[in-house]
Amino acid sequence: MAELLEEQRESWGTRGGFILAAVGSAVGLGNLWGFPYKLYSYGGGAFLIPYVIALFVIGAPLMILEFSLGHFSQRSAPEAYRKCNRKFEIVGWWGILLGFVIITYYPVILAYCFSFLGCSIQGMFNGGELPWAGEGIEGVNNAKSFFFDNYLGYHDKLELGSVRWNILFTLFIAWVCMYFCIFRGVKLVGKIVWWTVPLPWLMLLILTIRGLTLDGSMQGLVYYLSPDWNQLAEPMTWRFAFGQVFFSLSLAFGVMLTYASFLHRKSDINNNAAIISVADFATSFMAGLAVFATLGGMAWATQQAGNPVPVDKVVDSGPSLAFVAFPYALAQLPYSAWFSFIFFFALVTLGIDSAFSITESVLASIVDKTGWRRDIVLPAMSFIGLGFGIFYITNGGLNWLGTIDGFINGTWGIAFLGLLECIVLGWLWKIDILRRHANSRSDWKLGKWWDYLIRLFIPLVLGTLFFWQLFDDINTEGGFICSSEGQWNIANCVGLSVVLSVPLIALAFSLYKRRGIMENESENPKTATKGTAVGFVCLVAGFGAAVLIILCLTGETHVVLFGWTALGISCLTVLISNLIVQKYLTSESKPSWFARWAGILGTMNISACAAIKLFNLAKSLPEKSEDVVIDGELGVVCYIILAAVFLLIVGGLSWCFYRALAVNSKTPESQLPDEIGDEQEQQQD
Repeated sequence: MAELLEEQRESWGTRGGFILAAVGSAVGLGNLWGFPYKLYSYGGGAFLIPYVIALFVIGAPLMILEFSLGHFSQRSAPEAYRKCNRKFEIVGWWGILLGFVIITYYPVILAYCFSFLGCSIQGMFNGGELPWAGEGIEGVNNAKSFFFDNYLGYHDKLELGSVRWNILFTLFIAWVCMYFCIFRGVKLVGKIVWWTVPLPWLMLLILTIRGLTLDGSMQGLVYYLSPDWNQLAEPMTWRFAFGQVFFSLSLAFGVMLTYASFLHRKSDINNNAAIISVADFATSFMAGLAVFATLGGMAWATQQAGNPVPVDKVVDSGPSLAFVAFPYALAQLPYSAWFSFIFFFALVTLGIDSAFSITESVLASIVDKTGWRRDIVLPAMSFIGLGFGIFYITNGGLNWLGTIDGFINGTWGIAFLGLLECIVLGWLWKIDILRRHANSRSDWKLGKWWDYLIRLFIPLVLGTLFFWQLFDDINTEGGFICSSEGQWNIANCVGLSVVLSVPLIALAFSLYKRRGIMENESENPKTATKGTAVGFVCLVAGFGAAVLIILCLTGETHVVLFGWTALGISCLTVLISNLIVQKYLTSESKPSWFARWAGILGTMNISACAAIKLFNLAKSLPEKSEDVVIDGELGVVCYIILAAVFLLIVGGLSWCFYRALAVNSKTPESQLPDEIGDEQEQQQD
């Protein structure tokens, strides 16, 4: 693969441009409504413990993995995986196609933001009155009616109904903005993000300061930060914390991998990933402060008006928080139209970066694969995306948007793909190549612990999340694709069909061969294969453990004995397989495929055992109480949490920038790339 590093490829103008573009991709609309809602729902300040753990043991390591592969291959996701092994290309297309599904509906949310931004501008010239203005319960009903009835013409049926032409106009605007952000390539993107990324931070800072100065803002922060330590004992809290980190950082879409492919050869990898991860967390946390401080001020205002609305009556996940709860809260403020403008302008700039980053990854993949010109592919993609978007701006479109997004951004979609990514690069390829490549260009170095994170720990966590979701779906009343009345659940059937069709289409794309593309084999057939006999025994043992796990699921006798036996066999299988892979993955030999697949099977068996235990534990726990006291002020623990988060963010970013400055102050030779001959030697096995 050495010849790839010598190819000339368009690159980012500056390191700052790349970092801001990657931060813009990671920071999206979900940071504003996803993170605050999950923190509020699953333990308040206590939720930060599993979230920060997940950020450092899953989020940052996976981002380094994608940066390393993209920078090493100098190609978009499908071609990058193909350069490792042509059989792996399907993994790259899998993520790219999931990203394409997202850009068929993500611009619809952007269209909502543009529409509300327009309403705010109109209010600024109409005496500051917003069209959904009202106090107390009446104001909440006004906000709901404006969004669902007046704007969406929403009905809760599966029938699509008629197209909402008022949304089509702003949907077209969203696509035009996305087009002009990327039509000139990443150098233009690197310039645009200097405006579109800092602006939402500035807007969120204004909203946070304004929210904290409101009477009653502390009531909202009590909801947001007061820790419920009992939630840490519930597996569901950890499940959502790990899931939120994974989805928040835009991992597995191919976005980060594609962006890194445009990096200069001497560019840092590890430090950039750390900066982006911490910046994403900082944005999410600050967004939560802005949201709940403002909602607390809203609750106080309605109490004073004699028609109180508690915070928990308007807090909801998804679009309702951004387009019902927050607009209602803003309407309670003086100069409400101006603050509404700031809020929705922040939403537009948050969303546009994520939208065009996914579009760029799809575009780069098609161009790399086909050799077609960008100025032909991008307009075609835009028209196709706009056409699919019309499907979601009908009366029932929001129902389908939520369903399909739940599958794509859920465990069935991106989380499973992240699991596959770690398996392919950790078990079936040579993960140490990427670690050496990243270390040779980074301000600080990775140890072999990173190999074990990618090969063992992260697949165990993501595998557990996948099987847990699978068990949840199977055990729903009436079944996953059927309702409790025995009828087909059309929405779930369609969502599952979309997710299952993606790998089939990805396979078709990967089988397409463009003339002039040189094949690269990752392994030298002349090298000796080691560990075949032991690997075969481990693989058979792994299949035996899988049978025991299936017997546990079917409720056969001796469930406990079978479960612990399967877990013990699987752990031993993984241990032996990992030792074989570590020992024989050299330039003179290669580990047996039996050993590799035995390790993969053993890892999945352990994940299934953990998922069964967590699934049963979650069922046995009492339901969470919905009674939350909002009276009173923040306690000492809340202030300690605020201080700890502040130190983590400021300390983490300061350390990263210090390392970057320290390296830059040295001679240029400290950042020289690997010797090409060394990389060739690492690949010969």
